[in-house]
Amino acid sequence: MTTPVEALRVTVTAPIVSFRNPLYAGVQLTLPCPPPATVGGMLAAAAGGWDAVDPALCFGMAFHARGTGADLETYHPLDATGKKADPTPRERGFLADATLTLWLNTDLEMWERRLRRPVWPLRLGRSQDLVAVTTQRVILHVGSGLQGHAVLPEGSEPRPVGTLLRLPTAISVDRGRTRWDSYHFDATGRGSILVACDWVDEEGQAVALVPPVHPCQFTAVSTSS
Repeated sequence: MTTPVEALRVTVTAPIVSFRNPLYAGVQLTLPCPPPATVGGMLAAAAGGWDAVDPALCFGMAFHARGTGADLETYHPLDATGKKADPTPRERGFLADATLTLWLNTDLEMWERRLRRPVWPLRLGRSQDLVAVTTQRVILHVGSGLQGHAVLPEGSEPRPVGTLLRLPTAISVDRGRTRWDSYHFDATGRGSILVACDWVDEEGQAVALVPPVHPCQFTAVSTSS
Protein backbone atom coordinates (compact mmCIF):
# COMPACT_ATOMS: atom_id res chain seq x y z
CA MET A 1 0.00 0.00 0.00
CA THR A 2 1.31 3.43 -0.93
CA THR A 3 1.87 5.78 2.00
CA PRO A 4 -0.41 8.85 2.18
CA VAL A 5 1.29 12.23 1.74
CA GLU A 6 0.85 15.53 3.51
CA ALA A 7 -0.15 18.43 1.26
CA LEU A 8 -1.03 22.08 1.54
CA ARG A 9 -4.59 22.88 0.50
CA VAL A 10 -4.87 26.49 -0.65
CA THR A 11 -8.36 28.01 -0.86
CA VAL A 12 -8.63 31.15 -2.97
CA THR A 13 -11.89 33.12 -2.98
CA ALA A 14 -13.01 36.19 -4.92
CA PRO A 15 -16.37 37.92 -5.47
CA ILE A 16 -15.72 38.49 -9.19
CA VAL A 17 -13.23 36.94 -11.61
CA SER A 18 -12.84 36.91 -15.37
CA PHE A 19 -10.49 34.80 -17.51
CA ARG A 20 -10.43 36.08 -21.08
CA ASN A 21 -10.56 33.32 -23.64
CA PRO A 22 -7.50 34.06 -25.84
CA LEU A 23 -8.88 31.98 -28.71
CA TYR A 24 -11.47 34.68 -29.48
CA ALA A 25 -10.47 38.12 -30.78
CA GLY A 26 -12.61 41.22 -30.45
CA VAL A 27 -14.82 39.82 -27.68
CA GLN A 28 -14.31 39.37 -23.95
CA LEU A 29 -15.60 35.83 -23.36
CA THR A 30 -14.59 34.30 -20.05
CA LEU A 31 -13.32 30.78 -19.60
CA PRO A 32 -15.26 28.69 -17.06
CA CYS A 33 -12.13 28.16 -14.95
CA PRO A 34 -8.70 29.76 -14.61
CA PRO A 35 -5.92 28.43 -16.84
CA PRO A 36 -3.02 26.77 -14.99
CA ALA A 37 -0.76 29.56 -16.30
CA THR A 38 -2.93 32.12 -14.49
CA VAL A 39 -2.75 30.17 -11.24
CA GLY A 40 1.00 29.78 -11.62
CA GLY A 41 1.33 33.53 -12.06
CA MET A 42 -0.56 34.11 -8.81
CA LEU A 43 1.83 31.76 -6.96
CA ALA A 44 4.82 33.51 -8.54
CA ALA A 45 3.45 36.84 -7.26
CA ALA A 46 3.31 35.40 -3.75
CA ALA A 47 6.93 34.25 -4.07
CA GLY A 48 8.21 37.55 -5.48
CA GLY A 49 8.74 36.45 -9.08
CA TRP A 50 9.46 33.36 -11.15
CA ASP A 51 13.13 33.35 -10.12
CA ALA A 52 11.99 32.34 -6.62
CA VAL A 53 9.81 29.46 -7.86
CA ASP A 54 10.89 25.85 -8.35
CA PRO A 55 10.94 25.13 -12.11
CA ALA A 56 9.21 21.80 -11.41
CA LEU A 57 6.24 23.48 -9.68
CA CYS A 58 2.94 21.76 -10.40
CA PHE A 59 -0.27 21.44 -8.44
CA GLY A 60 -3.73 19.93 -8.41
CA MET A 61 -6.64 22.32 -8.84
CA ALA A 62 -10.43 22.54 -8.62
CA PHE A 63 -12.68 25.51 -9.29
CA HIS A 64 -16.27 26.53 -8.69
CA ALA A 65 -18.28 29.69 -9.32
CA ARG A 66 -21.78 30.21 -7.98
CA GLY A 67 -22.92 32.43 -10.86
CA THR A 68 -22.11 34.11 -14.15
CA GLY A 69 -22.88 37.50 -15.61
CA ALA A 70 -21.81 40.22 -18.00
CA ASP A 71 -21.03 43.90 -17.66
CA LEU A 72 -19.39 46.61 -19.77
CA GLU A 73 -15.76 47.65 -19.68
CA THR A 74 -14.11 50.50 -21.55
CA TYR A 75 -11.26 49.46 -23.84
CA HIS A 76 -8.63 51.75 -25.34
CA PRO A 77 -7.75 50.12 -28.66
CA LEU A 78 -4.88 51.04 -30.99
CA ASP A 79 -5.51 51.96 -34.63
CA ALA A 80 -3.56 50.59 -37.60
CA THR A 81 -0.69 53.05 -36.97
CA GLY A 82 -0.37 52.10 -33.32
CA LYS A 83 -1.96 55.27 -31.98
CA LYS A 84 -4.75 55.23 -29.42
CA ALA A 85 -8.24 55.21 -30.89
CA ASP A 86 -11.46 56.34 -29.25
CA PRO A 87 -12.42 54.40 -26.10
CA THR A 88 -14.76 51.52 -26.89
CA PRO A 89 -17.29 49.94 -24.51
CA ARG A 90 -17.35 46.16 -24.75
CA GLU A 91 -19.35 43.47 -23.00
CA ARG A 92 -17.28 41.36 -20.61
CA GLY A 93 -18.27 38.02 -19.17
CA PHE A 94 -17.45 37.28 -15.53
CA LEU A 95 -17.85 34.59 -12.87
CA ALA A 96 -19.27 35.42 -9.44
CA ASP A 97 -18.52 34.10 -5.94
CA ALA A 98 -15.58 32.01 -7.14
CA THR A 99 -13.55 29.47 -5.18
CA LEU A 100 -10.28 28.02 -6.43
CA THR A 101 -8.73 25.11 -4.52
CA LEU A 102 -5.09 24.14 -4.99
CA TRP A 103 -3.09 21.25 -3.59
CA LEU A 104 0.68 21.61 -3.23
CA ASN A 105 2.70 18.60 -2.09
CA THR A 106 6.20 20.10 -1.95
CA ASP A 107 7.79 22.88 0.13
CA LEU A 108 4.70 23.13 2.32
CA GLU A 109 6.18 25.37 5.01
CA MET A 110 7.64 27.73 2.42
CA TRP A 111 4.34 28.12 0.57
CA GLU A 112 2.46 28.60 3.83
CA ARG A 113 4.80 31.48 4.61
CA ARG A 114 4.60 32.97 1.13
CA LEU A 115 0.82 32.85 0.96
CA ARG A 116 0.50 34.29 4.46
CA ARG A 117 2.68 37.28 3.52
CA PRO A 118 2.86 37.50 -0.30
CA VAL A 119 5.49 39.74 -1.89
CA TRP A 120 2.99 41.12 -4.42
CA PRO A 121 -0.80 41.47 -4.14
CA LEU A 122 -2.57 38.25 -5.08
CA ARG A 123 -4.89 38.51 -8.05
CA LEU A 124 -6.72 35.95 -10.16
CA GLY A 125 -7.38 36.90 -13.76
CA ARG A 126 -7.63 40.67 -14.20
CA SER A 127 -5.31 43.00 -12.30
CA GLN A 128 -8.21 44.45 -10.29
CA ASP A 129 -9.57 41.09 -9.09
CA LEU A 130 -7.91 40.73 -5.69
CA VAL A 131 -8.42 37.46 -3.81
CA ALA A 132 -8.47 36.13 -0.25
CA VAL A 133 -6.33 33.08 0.57
CA THR A 134 -6.39 30.51 3.36
CA THR A 135 -4.21 27.41 3.77
CA GLN A 136 -4.57 24.10 5.59
CA ARG A 137 -2.43 20.97 5.90
CA VAL A 138 -4.29 17.89 4.65
CA ILE A 139 -3.55 14.24 3.95
CA LEU A 140 -3.85 12.93 0.40
CA HIS A 141 -4.28 9.26 -0.45
CA VAL A 142 -3.60 7.27 -3.59
CA GLY A 143 -6.65 6.07 -5.50
CA SER A 144 -9.50 7.12 -7.74
CA GLY A 145 -11.46 10.25 -6.81
CA LEU A 146 -14.68 12.01 -7.73
CA GLN A 147 -14.41 14.36 -10.68
CA GLY A 148 -16.49 17.06 -8.96
CA HIS A 149 -14.96 20.50 -9.56
CA ALA A 150 -11.52 19.19 -10.55
CA VAL A 151 -9.57 20.54 -13.51
CA LEU A 152 -8.26 17.32 -15.07
CA PRO A 153 -5.55 17.00 -17.73
CA GLU A 154 -6.64 15.32 -20.94
CA GLY A 155 -6.15 11.57 -20.85
CA SER A 156 -7.83 11.04 -17.49
CA GLU A 157 -9.64 7.70 -17.37
CA PRO A 158 -12.46 7.01 -17.58
CA ARG A 159 -13.20 10.05 -19.72
CA PRO A 160 -14.59 12.80 -17.46
CA VAL A 161 -17.87 14.60 -18.19
CA GLY A 162 -18.10 18.28 -19.06
CA THR A 163 -16.12 20.39 -21.51
CA LEU A 164 -12.69 19.69 -22.98
CA LEU A 165 -10.89 23.04 -22.79
CA ARG A 166 -7.71 24.19 -24.52
CA LEU A 167 -5.92 26.25 -21.84
CA PRO A 168 -2.53 27.95 -21.45
CA THR A 169 -0.35 25.89 -19.09
CA ALA A 170 2.73 28.14 -19.19
CA ILE A 171 3.62 31.48 -20.79
CA SER A 172 7.14 32.73 -21.52
CA VAL A 173 8.37 35.72 -19.54
CA ASP A 174 8.24 37.93 -22.65
CA ARG A 175 4.71 36.58 -23.33
CA GLY A 176 5.82 35.62 -26.84
CA ARG A 177 5.21 31.87 -26.46
CA THR A 178 2.51 29.81 -24.83
CA ARG A 179 2.27 26.13 -23.97
CA TRP A 180 -1.26 24.88 -24.59
CA ASP A 181 -2.74 21.74 -23.08
CA SER A 182 -6.22 20.24 -22.94
CA TYR A 183 -8.18 19.87 -19.70
CA HIS A 184 -11.53 18.41 -18.74
CA PHE A 185 -13.77 20.60 -16.57
CA ASP A 186 -17.41 20.32 -15.51
CA ALA A 187 -18.65 23.77 -14.45
CA THR A 188 -21.64 22.24 -12.65
CA GLY A 189 -19.37 20.25 -10.35
CA ARG A 190 -21.84 17.38 -10.41
CA GLY A 191 -19.56 14.95 -12.18
CA SER A 192 -19.73 11.82 -10.03
CA ILE A 193 -17.38 9.74 -12.15
CA LEU A 194 -14.48 8.12 -10.29
CA VAL A 195 -11.36 9.05 -12.23
CA ALA A 196 -7.82 7.77 -11.87
CA CYS A 197 -5.65 10.60 -10.52
CA ASP A 198 -2.48 11.35 -8.59
CA TRP A 199 -4.19 11.73 -5.21
CA VAL A 200 -7.55 11.84 -3.45
CA ASP A 201 -8.34 14.27 -0.62
CA GLU A 202 -10.24 13.47 2.59
CA GLU A 203 -13.55 14.36 0.92
CA GLY A 204 -12.96 12.02 -2.02
CA GLN A 205 -12.14 14.83 -4.47
CA ALA A 206 -9.81 13.84 -7.30
CA VAL A 207 -6.49 15.71 -7.22
CA ALA A 208 -4.70 15.53 -10.58
CA LEU A 209 -1.41 17.38 -11.00
CA VAL A 210 -1.20 19.75 -13.98
CA PRO A 211 2.02 19.91 -16.03
CA PRO A 212 4.76 22.31 -14.83
CA VAL A 213 3.74 25.96 -15.21
CA HIS A 214 7.16 27.63 -14.92
CA PRO A 215 8.19 29.73 -17.96
CA CYS A 216 11.77 28.39 -17.76
CA GLN A 217 10.68 25.50 -19.98
CA PHE A 218 10.73 27.88 -22.97
CA THR A 219 14.32 28.87 -22.21
CA ALA A 220 15.30 25.20 -22.14
CA VAL A 221 13.67 24.65 -25.54
CA SER A 222 15.45 27.70 -27.01
CA THR A 223 18.83 26.61 -25.63
CA SER A 224 18.57 23.07 -27.00
CA SER A 225 17.28 24.06 -30.43
